[in-house]
Amino acid sequence: DDRNSAPMSIANRYQMPDLSVQLTDELIMRHIDRGSRVIDLGCGDGRLMQRLRDEMGCTAMGVEVEHANIVSVIHRGLPAMEADLNEGLVDVPNDSFDYAVLSQTLQQVRHPKKLLLEMLRVAHRALIVVPNFGHWRVRLEVLRRGRTPITQALPFKWYESPNVHFMSMKDFRDLMDGIGLRIVKESPIVRGRSVDRLLGANLRADSAFYLLERDPEKSAPH
Repeated sequence: DDRNSAPMSIANRYQMPDLSVQLTDELIMRHIDRGSRVIDLGCGDGRLMQRLRDEMGCTAMGVEVEHANIVSVIHRGLPAMEADLNEGLVDVPNDSFDYAVLSQTLQQVRHPKKLLLEMLRVAHRALIVVPNFGHWRVRLEVLRRGRTPITQALPFKWYESPNVHFMSMKDFRDLMDGIGLRIVKESPIVRGRSVDRLLGANLRADSAFYLLERDPEKSAPH
């Protein structure tokens, strides 16, 4: 387990909570209609895709960069495309899916705005789970210690972390408004539990779930 191998020096530093697989899966599945067409970006070994197929009768396809994960997806009897999300979704036609899923990955891609627009090009709606770097403990860590917070799931030094973008919930909302995407639902996640409403969410939420769709009243800037 990588978490057990984390250096002792981070023991007293704030650990952003690692969302459980069960929480994220169920949160995403709760917002997908039965029988839908779903593309799972960064699908891993295909765990969520299999649940969508077996429990909800969905047609699912994965996009994954790791070849070993592609093999695992195929062994589950599911289709997958080996591709780097940093290159976009150029091989996926417009409006091919009802939902595009991206969980805990947006902050790791080089061009998150481009990927979000691509998601809403290939699907009618997008489901996103992102960490909230506006959490009060993150702010306190920077203010008091002058140190970059480390997550339990990613116990790396700042120069080794796959996280390359650090957004708060307010940052995410601003981006959606600026690129012509509409937030249908926002669910703050606090201590492993999602809630529909939370006072001071940008300060208190560890992560956030978003259901997005294209906003016909706005157009993305060119």
